[in-house]
Amino acid sequence: MTQNTLAADNKQLVLHGLAEFAKGNIEVLRDLLHENFIEHSPGNPSGRDAFIAFIANSPVAAGRLEIKRVVTDADFAVVHYHMIPPGDERGLAVIDVWRLVDGHIVEHWDVVQPVPDVAEIPHGMF
Repeated sequence: MTQNTLAADNKQLVLHGLAEFAKGNIEVLRDLLHENFIEHSPGNPSGRDAFIAFIANSPVAAGRLEIKRVVTDADFAVVHYHMIPPGDERGLAVIDVWRLVDGHIVEHWDVVQPVPDVAEIPHGMF
């Protein structure tokens, strides 16, 4: 498989997973995450089952996700999106970085920032 093919496959995998997750299908994570999934975000658990239980009760599970850009290569997928939890009209700007191996997410990092008032960001967050 070429580097370009792996990048395209990773992009498709991540976009499909996010689309399903956004519809409320949290179980899609069982297919996406490796059993020994490693989480690098403070307070979030590692391990597929522990992470799924955690995320099912988090604001992201009930939020609306608006994908802004996706960048992939043979090993990583980076997704920049606007997450809008219920009751928070501004929401959060999120960048997720996932490392993939053989069609599974094995590691995750993220950067999360509250979206400030429009007057504070004349060029926009996205």
